[in-house]
Amino acid sequence: MIRHPRVLVSLLALVLIVVPLGVLSHGLDGDDPGVRARLAASTPGVHTYRSLTSDADFAAGTVAGLRSSGGTLGIVGPVRTRTWGGRTFEYGAWTSAWVSPGQTFAELIPSWNATTPPGAWIQVLVQVRSTTGKVSGFKDLGRWSTRDGVFQRSSAGRQADTVAEVSTDTLRARTGVALSGYRFLVRLMRLPQKAGPGLRSIGAVVSRLPAGTPSTSGRLRRSAIALPVPAYSQMTHRGQNPEYGGGGEAWCSPTSLAMVLGYYKRLPTPAEYAWTPYRQGWVNHVARLTYDNGYEGTGNWPFNTAIGAARVGEGFVTRLPDLYTAERFIRAGIPLIVSIRFARGQLSGAPISSTPGHLLVLVGFTSTGRPVVNDPAAPRDSTVRRSYDRGQFERAWLTGSGGMAYVIRDAAHPLPWRPATIKAW
Repeated sequence: MIRHPRVLVSLLALVLIVVPLGVLSHGLDGDDPGVRARLAASTPGVHTYRSLTSDADFAAGTVAGLRSSGGTLGIVGPVRTRTWGGRTFEYGAWTSAWVSPGQTFAELIPSWNATTPPGAWIQVLVQVRSTTGKVSGFKDLGRWSTRDGVFQRSSAGRQADTVAEVSTDTLRARTGVALSGYRFLVRLMRLPQKAGPGLRSIGAVVSRLPAGTPSTSGRLRRSAIALPVPAYSQMTHRGQNPEYGGGGEAWCSPTSLAMVLGYYKRLPTPAEYAWTPYRQGWVNHVARLTYDNGYEGTGNWPFNTAIGAARVGEGFVTRLPDLYTAERFIRAGIPLIVSIRFARGQLSGAPISSTPGHLLVLVGFTSTGRPVVNDPAAPRDSTVRRSYDRGQFERAWLTGSGGMAYVIRDAAHPLPWRPATIKAW
């Protein structure tokens, strides 16, 4: 299944020849299953997000050359050394305790919040365990830094054994295997005697993906809401900075991220994007910040949320079961970047006729429950804000990516109240 816009950018160009790509009060609606429409003739997705973020979480694992203080894991020595890209780095390592999410799962997507001074970076690996006790090897799910001067951030490509396989940023169980647990191995790298990275949190969403065609969910509230998220078109950047994907069809994820950063007033400054001559250079800079040199694109999901976290406060990838649940975030003042997929005729009013994977920002709902979005595939900034049919959009989201969402927020916007039946945050 094609899930990311990055996968078929060149194919889209050749085949499609179109442009593809506050807090809710507890008890307001309770957790009445009758309020949410059930998924008829289908199996809903089941998702659990867990984050390790405290000194106690870090102490539960094993460390070498690292220490946790104030909820941040950092290098203290003694350190090991390794050569990467012709440079020598010092590093320490932490292996987490096993995490049992309380559900079986077929996919895992990591997220992390970290600081990376010049020359510093982190490497995130994940090991999974099956319900029969078989354990995979550690899979590399990203070598990451906010900077690209000394070190080039990159995914590690496809990796596979009899238990699990990795495609860019996502670990999947092999056919016939059900997974029940996971643990992280994180390496913190620095140039000799220089400042090292700080790991503030690391987590993962694990999922059993939905199957079949979902029915349309009910509304959380009947009043309209639209968050003041600025509107940017990815298409106005077509052909710009080809070293970072070239704008246009390739930049739906960083353009969506730029819109959310603008909402929180955390866009790159003019000094940061002075390297690019183009109008709205902040979008180009976000594309540079999220660029994955491994697959040569800007749509790596955890790379995007990690940049969002570094600039805003917190960011993670999760999956949500429906728009009813997503509305909780909007009502809490938290816009969501979501991934959709649809064929011709399946999303009326979209600026593109079809897509194998596209990201946009969910910013609100009309009084009749239609989702309001900032769709960066629109040809101009003035046409980015639009509204879609609720059922069509929900199906494009749930069947297209399993309900994937980037959650990026600052301290002024706490996560919404979570029903006991939902474990996605």
